[in-house]
Amino acid sequence: MYRWEITRAALAQRVFAIVRSTTYDEASATADTLLSAGVTTLEISLTTPFALEAVTTLTRELGEDAVIGAGTVLDAVSARMAVDAGARFLSSPSLDEEVIRTGHRYGIPVFPGVATPTEMVRALELGADALKVFPAAERRPSWLGEIRAALPQAPLLPAGGVSVESAPEWIAAGAAAVGLGSALSDGDRDTVTKRASALLSRLAEAASDSPVPESAMEFYEY
Repeated sequence: MYRWEITRAALAQRVFAIVRSTTYDEASATADTLLSAGVTTLEISLTTPFALEAVTTLTRELGEDAVIGAGTVLDAVSARMAVDAGARFLSSPSLDEEVIRTGHRYGIPVFPGVATPTEMVRALELGADALKVFPAAERRPSWLGEIRAALPQAPLLPAGGVSVESAPEWIAAGAAAVGLGSALSDGDRDTVTKRASALLSRLAEAASDSPVPESAMEFYEY
């Protein structure tokens, strides 16, 4: 798949689940619960022990049924290791040119972390496929709307502090997708399934009012 195809698939549901755990087993269990709940894009944080093994296993087992990426990718070495492990996208809390260059060298989209308009423009200049607005905890969806008024070409992905309740507001304000961690995955399987199902429905509804193209990132068709 081309980078734009992977990006569209990764952001199609308007949400990506961030899996960050203290053990490999816990991360695997969380990933399994989220996938069973219907979430199709997972970001496995490299802060998780044996995260790359988890990426490899999930990618091999799921094939095209889900998009498994690596998160907290901070440098070129980690980026290359994640690509070799089978990650379909790379995500980071920071903006590093070498991470973007490494991902693109091997046809993998990169979502670097940005916090200011200056970083957003720089990330676009470097060819970032989407921009992870991190952390979003201190921001409001209305702020994102102001950013998009000035930078309508920037595909923004708020993460870090986004809640199930606020996620649709971010989408309605113009976010291409949102990243959720424990806010989405905490609880038993039944709880997570109900929460994820309700969220996906609310995000689809919010997307219909969003200024972002309804075809989930149409600009990646070009």
